[in-house]
Amino acid sequence: MDTKSSASKESLSVISLETLNMSSTVKLAGQKDEYDPFEHRQVEHPNSDIGALAHLLKSSLGTGVLAMPMAFLNGGLAFSLAGTIIVGLICTHCVHILVKSSQDLCRREQIPSLGFAETAEVAFSSGPPQFRKFSTAGRKFVNGALLATYYSALCVYIVFVARSIQQVADHYMEEEGIEKIDIRVYIPMLLVALVPISLVRDLKYLVPFSALANVFILVSFAITLYYMFNQEPNTEGTEMIAPAEKIPLFFATVIFAMEGIGVVMPLENSMKKPGHFLGCPGILNIAMFIVVFLYAAIGFFGYLRFKGKVEASVTLNLPTEEVLAQVVKLLYAAAILFSYGLQYYIPTSIAWPNIKPMFRESFQYTAEMIFRVVVCCITVAVAAAVPNLGPIISLVGALCFSTLGLFCPAMIETITCWNTGLGRGNWRLWKNCLIMVFAVCALVAGSYVSILEIIDTY
Repeated sequence: MDTKSSASKESLSVISLETLNMSSTVKLAGQKDEYDPFEHRQVEHPNSDIGALAHLLKSSLGTGVLAMPMAFLNGGLAFSLAGTIIVGLICTHCVHILVKSSQDLCRREQIPSLGFAETAEVAFSSGPPQFRKFSTAGRKFVNGALLATYYSALCVYIVFVARSIQQVADHYMEEEGIEKIDIRVYIPMLLVALVPISLVRDLKYLVPFSALANVFILVSFAITLYYMFNQEPNTEGTEMIAPAEKIPLFFATVIFAMEGIGVVMPLENSMKKPGHFLGCPGILNIAMFIVVFLYAAIGFFGYLRFKGKVEASVTLNLPTEEVLAQVVKLLYAAAILFSYGLQYYIPTSIAWPNIKPMFRESFQYTAEMIFRVVVCCITVAVAAAVPNLGPIISLVGALCFSTLGLFCPAMIETITCWNTGLGRGNWRLWKNCLIMVFAVCALVAGSYVSILEIIDTY
């Protein structure tokens, strides 16, 4: 009896020990899913929700919003209004799935934060075996697309600022009988302001510039809307749907205008409360709602007001002889100038870490400053070489932003969800395939038409 009792107790002890070991194993296995990347992030200068919203708005409210009337000219009034809303929803969705995929990969792989390119790399490396060999290529592709996109956009910024200043200066020169100066002379003059802005190394210190730029933009919008409505709007001289050959230019311009995707991952990674970025309402949804509304309004009423005479930037249509119009041109020029630092931060944060190891540690800070100045001068030189806004905006939008803002997020979400589930009937796969096809069509058609325009111009 005692022997049996002792054996029973021993068996129970073994079972209890095995159960404890099993539960410990389950707990250890479950720890990977319970990992919270937000708790492990160490950000030296975290951004507040307001700061992140200011940066996100500024990244999407650049020169592109002023090109919206030209986009409506290329698409037609009715087609462009519907198209702007649809493209806005697609762009917002692509940003959302990029951030969501990055956060899911951080939890899965127990990594505090991932940038855009690192998200692509980890998605491939942790995805299906047949895709893992493309992980390094995925990271390099995204980095290359980011560099091409943002350095190209910087050239557009410089041309816009120089042309706005030139218009105001030309008016006063004409009054005084002074010979007008070519825009290629104004562009190098901007180095006085651009070089100091390009030397700012921390995203947090750019918040005041973004906030001030947003104020300038809102004031400029208000005055621009006044000029748009100072005559009774009518549809005479406008098209509801433009000829088919112009439609690619509409999509290329809208995609260029709306995409601030390169800023998204650095912003989300630098936030004090990154959980507030997505969700309802969330920083992303608030920013994109404002952006799409402003784009649709500026595009619709700008085309309605100036019709076939609309310029690549609607502010260039304002009467230069009026002081109020001059204020708009100079305010928006200042806003875009302040935005240069934020847009410059993205490609430089990608390019410099790859160059940094080439220099000894004691010289790295000086080398970085030299690198920043040299690249700034290169963007100015390119802007001076091709100072025509319209075709450049369309080409950059078609070639760069369609790849970076549409194709890459769709591909990343597909690979990220491949093993964990693509939804009932693989709906995520089909949805992302449609987005990628749309991106490729925008890239090919938009680039072709834009290049033809550049050839015609020069």
